[in-house]
Amino acid sequence: MANTISKAGKEKLEAELQYLKSVRKKEVADQLKEARSFGDLSENAEYDEAKNEQAKLESQIAELSFILANAVVVDDDDISVDEIGVGSIMKIRDLELDETETFQIVGTTETDPANNKISDESPIGKAALKKKVGDVFEVDAPIGIIKYEVLEISK
Repeated sequence: MANTISKAGKEKLEAELQYLKSVRKKEVADQLKEARSFGDLSENAEYDEAKNEQAKLESQIAELSFILANAVVVDDDDISVDEIGVGSIMKIRDLELDETETFQIVGTTETDPANNKISDESPIGKAALKKKVGDVFEVDAPIGIIKYEVLEISK
């Protein structure tokens, strides 16, 4: 399954993967080496903890490698300002509350709600895809149906 990701998002994941493969791997190897020096491995909590940390690290590396290998990178030039897609920054208005919000639609690996980056698979993201300025769309939220109007699309 391909995951859509921005060029910046890909670079961030690549940097994280490089950090895990270099710095974190060495730190975990050092923890293992130190834990082994404590003697009997069968009753060595430090060794068990270091082995668990190593397994977690290898899992993170495998997951990031998989994401990057299967990512579809959306180049900044490919981001449309005519209709909402991954990479688009949309300004929308809640028609009932008359409140305006701005979100960027991103792939699932780049989701960061605190910085208004929402996934293309989130309820709002999914409902907004392919909409144009002036379109009204509905989101089925836990509090009920919310209607939004697209005010602006940028990149």
